[in-house]
Amino acid sequence: MLIYPHDFGLDPNFDYPKKEDFTVCRREDGKGAGVYTKKDLKRGEMITRITGNIVPTVMQHTLQITPTTHMYDPYFTGYILHSCAPNIYLDMTEFELWALRDIDAGQALTMDYAQTEDILFKQFPCLCGTPNCRFWITGRKEEVSPEGIAYIEQQLEQHDRESSEIVMVAC
Repeated sequence: MLIYPHDFGLDPNFDYPKKEDFTVCRREDGKGAGVYTKKDLKRGEMITRITGNIVPTVMQHTLQITPTTHMYDPYFTGYILHSCAPNIYLDMTEFELWALRDIDAGQALTMDYAQTEDILFKQFPCLCGTPNCRFWITGRKEEVSPEGIAYIEQQLEQHDRESSEIVMVAC
């Protein structure tokens, strides 16, 4: 059974997300609902196809196709969590999700919102906790809000980091 509603008329054999492969729920404190895989995914694997309604404006749960065209998906893609070190790539030309690294069953699918969005519906604090966390989420073409600047300064002080410092992780 597909995650998208039956009235979308999607072919269940065309790689759209199925309930047996993914769940959309809230699992981590402080974070919104997310998409979690129920199966192991391999790096380089096309994970699933996505769909939604085409709208002219930025809204919550939209993804940018062009600067004036957005896809509204309140069932699946609109719930993919942000990470400054994402595990998926969202192809907004082919409407596909691709694994950037191996993803274990039970893990959240994460993307960098600045990958697809010029301007977000709403800026917010980042809770990804990765070593190179930017601490505040914006679209790729928007300035950090005054609230965001204050939050980033607080986080940099707490983490004893300089704003230009890039954290290197030993492999």
